[in-house]
Amino acid sequence: MAAGSCLLLLLLPSLVTASHSPPGCKIRITSKGLDLVKQEGLRFVEQELQNITVSDLHGNEGQFQYNISQVKVTDLQLAFSDLNFQPQQHLVFNINNASISLRFRRQLLYWFFYDIGSINASADGVHIYTVLRLAKDEAGRLKISNMTCNASIARMHAGFSGTLRKVYEFLSTFIVTGMRFLLSQQICPSLEHASLVLLNSLLDTVPVRNYVDEHIGIDYSLLRDPSVSTDTLDLDFKGMFFPRVREDQELENHAVEPVIKETERMVYVAFSEYFFDSAMQSYFQAGVLTIELQGEKVPKDLEVLLRATFFGTIFMLSPSVDAPLRLVLQVSAPPRCTIKPSGTSVSVSAFLNISLVPPDRPPVQLSSMAMETKLSAKVFLQGKALRVQLDLRRFRIYSKQSALESLALFSLQAPLKTLLQLTIMPIINERTKKGVQIPLPEGMDFTREVVTNHAGFLTVGADLHFSKGLREVIEKYRPVPTAAAYSSSQPAEPTLDS
Repeated sequence: MAAGSCLLLLLLPSLVTASHSPPGCKIRITSKGLDLVKQEGLRFVEQELQNITVSDLHGNEGQFQYNISQVKVTDLQLAFSDLNFQPQQHLVFNINNASISLRFRRQLLYWFFYDIGSINASADGVHIYTVLRLAKDEAGRLKISNMTCNASIARMHAGFSGTLRKVYEFLSTFIVTGMRFLLSQQICPSLEHASLVLLNSLLDTVPVRNYVDEHIGIDYSLLRDPSVSTDTLDLDFKGMFFPRVREDQELENHAVEPVIKETERMVYVAFSEYFFDSAMQSYFQAGVLTIELQGEKVPKDLEVLLRATFFGTIFMLSPSVDAPLRLVLQVSAPPRCTIKPSGTSVSVSAFLNISLVPPDRPPVQLSSMAMETKLSAKVFLQGKALRVQLDLRRFRIYSKQSALESLALFSLQAPLKTLLQLTIMPIINERTKKGVQIPLPEGMDFTREVVTNHAGFLTVGADLHFSKGLREVIEKYRPVPTAAAYSSSQPAEPTLDS
């Protein structure tokens, strides 16, 4: 029994580590970012509250029969509002001392007198307290999983006019009290629908698992529920690329976990070495890290050098000396990314096979040389696309066949490096030009980006900008109501009780 307990204690650290998979990508939203979201969210809340549907109010008081219908919100004043983080996984939206102006239709029957018209009313001292719980759903997407709401109205006034104004003033207690109750009962259901349905449809626009190009895809699923402090909201994403030929592949993450300490910008996005390594391994497994140059695509200076120097003896002995040259550059192992405070680099090992390709005859291989290169990587953000521009820093070629051949290859070092810089690197950078999208909702973009390197990861600090309003995006992805739901939501025609 004691031995089993000791074994459990020994295994506990490894079990904890296994349950906390390090993220390849991490996003932090700060209080400054939340302030911007509040401004856009407040406009959205105002629009939702303006569409509140209040049931008809009717009744009898002695010989009086009254009916209040067609209630419409004409104006809202939500000047005092706050949107704050609340540990552990919550957002708190609080509105104080708001006012709502209403207009509705009145009908009154008193003996043989019938009066019809409109009434203007105002609800003052409106208080709305809403708590949104954020969580990871089954697909790994951030969602609003629950909402609690409390709404109250301190006072309500109604202005009456017309021939039976005195009668309405007599009945105002019943009418105003009823309208106050009905209105307060509609605020939270309206906000609940706005949060759990409409805002979640906006969160559905965040890419979770999608294709980058015809060769690879990326998995941005959340690893766990968001972590919320009083000042920040942190999201841990898997951040793993995968080859489309093997979409179920899982690459174990042994990289350093990104740690974000800054809070000056609205948002920070961190990427570990694992993020970039998984992309390069996926391309490698997809078999696309190969570039072939043949005939006119081979730089003329390099072709002359190859024919005149190192391979001169072979050319003299070969009857196909005038055949076109073919250079095949093939990466021999998945490239590796290294991120240091001084910069980001990529190490690449490859083979360069040089052949003659006589017409209608099998190729004649002249040499196969090994190459080791180190590329400097400039990582930057444009819109929502993370892009990488590569530049050749170090280059070395050698022969695995003999030291003598490696010595002979020394004269090709400079021209082959020039070949890589002028011919191969533009091809590679053209492939990385599109970049990969960062997991942000549609209509939200980054501005004023700053990239900072750390040991094992880099961060991109930026501010946020709404290129589209919440309403515009939500209307685009709003769930289509069914015919039954639509018909049941239509207000009934006002009637008088008999």
